[in-house]
Amino acid sequence: MLGIAGGGHVRDLNCERLKNAKTLYNMGMKVASVALMCQDPRVFQAMKMAGTPCPFEGKIGEEASQLWSDNPELKPDNQEEETRRNDTAKGFGLGILGAAALMYLTGGAAF
Repeated sequence: MLGIAGGGHVRDLNCERLKNAKTLYNMGMKVASVALMCQDPRVFQAMKMAGTPCPFEGKIGEEASQLWSDNPELKPDNQEEETRRNDTAKGFGLGILGAAALMYLTGGAAF
């Protein structure tokens, strides 16, 4: 009997962001934790709608709000960021390639 398996992984950058923000918060770095969460456009918008703007280079409150208004190109909703990278297709392709090589080497007897 012969078995062939392939594998891959999915790296979820948003999940990493959540874990890092939680770690920063637990270390007492609350502003840094919020700033990290604010890299997500949904969080950025929610903070704005709640009247608590995201920190801007160490500034908070009304001063941060003014700086965000002066620098709209820095807002996360204007930036395209990868939130998930899927390597499953690469793993599947390597599995097919391996199966084809095995068929070639065994003359098809393995299947």
